[in-house]
Amino acid sequence: MLERVIANLIGNAVRHSPADRKVLLTASTHAGRVEVRVVDRGPGLPPSLKLSAPPEQGGTSVRDRLFEPFRRLGDTDNTTGLGLGLALSPGLTEAMDGSLTPEDTPGGGLTMVLSPPLAERVDLLSDTQSVGGGV
Repeated sequence: MLERVIANLIGNAVRHSPADRKVLLTASTHAGRVEVRVVDRGPGLPPSLKLSAPPEQGGTSVRDRLFEPFRRLGDTDNTTGLGLGLALSPGLTEAMDGSLTPEDTPGGGLTMVLSPPLAERVDLLSDTQSVGGGV
């Protein structure tokens, strides 16, 4: 699931970034969680849809609209996709007990912050197995 969410976020960032601007992907750990940030330098959200904008009448926030299925906020017609990648990502993230938060990128663009719990170490070999089969 984590791979799918990261692929969705990177795909979205690449689609909305100009060809001459790189998408930035960072990962770090904090307090038992992983923090993955996907930063694009595309147009970001239109001013009326900035994350700091107040909710629309009826209480729908920009954040809620960002994750609606088939919704492409501020898009132009030169992109592909159905508008499902970001819509599926919050549910997959919640299934991992994680969070997914959009942030305005300083200087323009959008940053998606994915924060699932840090997995415990898993030993793949039992005490009686050895790498290479041994004699």
